Order: sequence, then C-alpha cells, then structure tokens
Amino acid sequence: MTQFNVPTTHAIRTFHADNPNMRERDIATKLGISEAQLIAAHVGHGATQIVAHPDQVMHAASTLGEVMALTRNASCVSEKVGVYENYHTGVHAAMVLTEDIDLRMFPSHWCHAFMVEKPTDGGIRRSLQVFDAAGDAVHKVFMRDDAYVDHWDAAKAEIALPDQTGSIDVAARKPTEAAKADASKVDILRKEWSRMTDTHQFMRLTSKLKMNRLGAYRIAGAPFVRPLVCSAVDQMLHAVQTAGIEIMLFVGNKGCIQIHTGPITTLKSMGPWQNVLDPRFNLHLRLDHVAEVWAVDKPTQRGPAMSLEAFDADGMLIFQVFGVGKDGRDSRTAWRKIVENLQELSMETAQ
Repeated sequence: MTQFNVPTTHAIRTFHADNPNMRERDIATKLGISEAQLIAAHVGHGATQIVAHPDQVMHAASTLGEVMALTRNASCVSEKVGVYENYHTGVHAAMVLTEDIDLRMFPSHWCHAFMVEKPTDGGIRRSLQVFDAAGDAVHKVFMRDDAYVDHWDAAKAEIALPDQTGSIDVAARKPTEAAKADASKVDILRKEWSRMTDTHQFMRLTSKLKMNRLGAYRIAGAPFVRPLVCSAVDQMLHAVQTAGIEIMLFVGNKGCIQIHTGPITTLKSMGPWQNVLDPRFNLHLRLDHVAEVWAVDKPTQRGPAMSLEAFDADGMLIFQVFGVGKDGRDSRTAWRKIVENLQELSMETAQ
C-alpha cells in the first residue's frame, strides 16, 4: 500500500533509540508504520533481512538450543520455552511438534523476516522475527543461550537475503471477517455437526455452508454451543489453576498458531491484563478485549471435545482452550466440569 508521511529510516531508528523501554509494537503504532517497517529500518544496524519461509526460519531456530517462542494476536500473547525439533514442512501448512514448542504455520502469510540483534542492559538480545504482508508479527523466536552464537552467525550467513537495503512494501491490513451465518441452513449445520468425527472437520463444514466459525456458533444452539458471560474467561483460568489440570491453549494469528499443553500455576492480573507467569509458559491476555465467549461441543472418534473460545468485538478469535486427551494424561472430564460450571449468558444479560 502507499503510505504518506512515513518517517525516514534514520528518524525511525532515532525514535527507537530515544525510547528504549517502549515495545516495538507500540513504537510502530506511534510512528504510524508497521512493526516490520520498524525492524526493516534497522537493517545494517542490528537487523538482517532473511528468507521468510518456515523451512528456512525453522531450520535456523532448531540450531539455537533452548529458546523462547512467541506468537500473538492483538489481544493475547503466548510465550513458550523449548527446543525447535520435529519440523514438518507443507505447502499450505507446516508444523513443529514437540511437548514444549507446538506450532501450526501457514507459509502464505510468512512475507517478511529478520534476524535482530538488539543491545540491552543484559547484553545482546537475538531474535528471529516473522511478519505478514501487512507487517504484523506472525511469530518470533528469542535466543536464551549465548553458547549458540556461532550457530546464530552460521544461520544468518545461510539465509540472509542478497538485498539488504531494508526497504519493504506492506499491504493494507485486512479487517477481521465479521460473523457469517445462514439461518436457512441451520438444520444442515446441526445435522452435519452431529456427524463429525474430528474437530478439524468443522472448518470444512462451515466453509461448505458459506459460514464462518462465529456465525455458526451464533445460530447452532444447544447442545452444540452455549454462550457464556465475558468474565467466564477469567473464571476458567482460575478454575484450571485451582484444579491443577492440564489444558491445551491455542493462541494464533493468520500465519501461526501456538499451542500450550500443560497446567496453569501462577496467575497475576495487571490492569486489563491477566497473565500466566510460569517458568516455561507465559500468557498475556487483554480481558477487556473479550466480547463473546462460547462453550463449544464437537463429537470426535475419541469422544466429545469441549472447548472454550473467546472472540473480540470484531469477531476475531482470541484463543481456544481444550482439555488434554492424551493417553495417561486425560483431563477432559475435569475440564468439562469446569466449563459446565461457568456462567451462561442469559437473554436478560444480553439485553
């Protein structure tokens, strides 16, 4: 897209240097640019533009030892500590499958990528950063062990782009698709929903009916969905913490979904944020962004899969939570009890 009054690269770097405690995302917003443009202005000054495909980025990440993986959307940030292993490539979707780092990546949205070396009071902070066509962050990988600096340098030499001018073009950010439903097809929706054998079949079903996730939830009704009060999100997090059960918590954007599998031990609220602050998993959630919450029941071959799903005012999916159904680690019964006890949104409340 054509942008007017974009600051010069020198002006961007100067403002960044003068505001060392501001987050890059906030600096970009302040300057009226995307976060990718902010990083691109530092090419040759601590940033190196690299091949943006998951094949190259994930290979580089796998050489850096134990790192922190970060995936976010406008309302929620998921941070996981672990090692990048067990990578599976794919034309439309790629995956990293480990106990700690569990990702689903969609290469068509991996448009710009950088290796960033940022001076901090604690030394150089090194990160791989990937952005979509609009310049919004898709996924980031932060180094934690300086013993792997030689691996970092080798990866940078291998996947750096020939052109390091730092100039990138960004597209207009596409708005979130509003809830889309067709009440005339609700009987078909409910019939096909009841026949599902896998949760992944749901998106194919809604696409076939020319609906989307939130639109389908709004018309499906019981026993498939149950609307909950917005405060049910915080109630759920505290109930999971108290029960000590394991959950699967999905946070994502159009280019990457990051999954935490495990318990929630430490909760700490700060202003509008609710935070999980555990040693190898952090979650930062804007509770005030939650506009709709749904308890959703989908049939599978291994029994019903109950999820809690939160959306913002534009209809964007903020996160999903499921019970863990792994052999020897089955929390689905306890998880269902938690969700069933959450406060339902009554018609009186809605009005």
